[in-house]
Amino acid sequence: MKRKKPKAELEVPEKIVKAWKVAREVRKRAYAPYSAYQVGAALIDEKGTVLTGCNVENASYGATICAERNAMLHAVAEGIRKIRHVVVVTDSEPPAPPCALCLQVLCEFSDEKTRVWLGDLDGVKECLELSELLPRHFGPGSLARGLRARATRLKR
Repeated sequence: MKRKKPKAELEVPEKIVKAWKVAREVRKRAYAPYSAYQVGAALIDEKGTVLTGCNVENASYGATICAERNAMLHAVAEGIRKIRHVVVVTDSEPPAPPCALCLQVLCEFSDEKTRVWLGDLDGVKECLELSELLPRHFGPGSLARGLRARATRLKR
């Protein structure tokens, strides 16, 4: 049986630790009467501004808003259009990443430098590039390519 190599100690910058603390706190405000699965999220923009969100469930399950999208909508309402870091806090082992719908929304306001930090109630456990979680997102470039292809077809 092969032994797994121990993971290198994750270096977590102080601004991420602060965002994790805020996300852990806002997680307590989640409205999750159906799943009892509370999630907190904190986004950090280019200027270091931290915006938070928690999940809000709804009896019509499709109307549920995840913590990450809630935080992104909060950021947009504050005029933020570019995020650098996403910090997600769950009480899962290992900590849960954002769902695909949240990843799609986050990609709209991110770039190749955006990092996703996953944490549990004890601390930040993992850091991933957003592109690792959703490698081929549908974005503005996808629309532009589609419109160009359509225009080319119409000219024929």
